[in-house]
Amino acid sequence: MKREFTSEAPDRLWVADIEYIPTGEGTLYLAAVVDAFSRRVVGWAMEAPLRTELVLKALNMAIGQRQPREVIHHSDHGSQYTAVAFGKRCREAGIRPSMGSVGDCHDNALCESFSATLECELLDRQRFETRDEGRREVFAFIEGWYNPHRRHSALGYETPTGYERRYHREGSVAEETGEPVGVGSVEYRGHG
Repeated sequence: MKREFTSEAPDRLWVADIEYIPTGEGTLYLAAVVDAFSRRVVGWAMEAPLRTELVLKALNMAIGQRQPREVIHHSDHGSQYTAVAFGKRCREAGIRPSMGSVGDCHDNALCESFSATLECELLDRQRFETRDEGRREVFAFIEGWYNPHRRHSALGYETPTGYERRYHREGSVAEETGEPVGVGSVEYRGHG
């Protein structure tokens, strides 16, 4: 990707990473798949052991919800993303895997940005006694706050779901009129 985390439409570029969530019972792992266009978390999964199945569940959720035609899935070189089973699932779904350079967090900066937001707005403010408590709170953060309500300066201060909704609404009008898709001075380019 050469650190070009922009997209002109949904489901063209997904970025993915794994976040470590501390609990009183030990670490809970979150695998997240973020659409570069809207910054929406389109797939996620949480497990106690860190195995390939974790990223496969997040990928399968994203595929099930979005049903992409031609999407690039970008991640780091973690063993879960380089596993044969992960590569096989990408091929089956028609997804092109992409990986950043080894040991360079800037090569997945957009997903790292989601992780930083999760840490700052949830994990640094709350401690979880159990993994189940962590699962509930992370679920509420993603589906109850981040996707539908958290505004992003890179999206013209719209929310991920609002940004996509507007794109689809105005995209259908643009198809009928031939007008370019955009809202005011904000174009839908998935600003990184």
